[in-house]
Amino acid sequence: MDDLRELYQTTILDHNKSPRNFRELEDANRRAEGYNPLCGDKLTVTLLVDADDRVEDVGFVGSGCAISTASASIMTEFAKGKSRAEIEETFERFHELLTGSPSEPAEAPELGKLAVFAGVREYPLRVKCATLAWHALKAALENREEMTLVKTE
Repeated sequence: MDDLRELYQTTILDHNKSPRNFRELEDANRRAEGYNPLCGDKLTVTLLVDADDRVEDVGFVGSGCAISTASASIMTEFAKGKSRAEIEETFERFHELLTGSPSEPAEAPELGKLAVFAGVREYPLRVKCATLAWHALKAALENREEMTLVKTE
């Protein structure tokens, strides 16, 4: 468990300090904004999506906590080259990982780097931070430009 916690911390810190794909795509054909009113995280996801609903390129800009920024960074690495269906399926699995019981094993090798966020399940309020970029990505894929709010219920 200590190894997983160390990997979690190292990965989160690395992606927060040097987020990948932190840019707004000038040739984007989809975009969506996300906002978490609970902690103030706010970001915009821009996509270049081809005619087959496959993400050719993705970027994000905004500000947020380390978990929010790292999740957005890793999400953009994952999303490149993926179809809308692949992204939606992975988001569902990722969300299940984050919202599972802390007493149950948090194993999801199929999620690759995203599995490091399993530790978030111990802090339910942080789930919204980790999923904000994913909600915005989903809205962009659905071509919904209105602000996506992460619910605080």
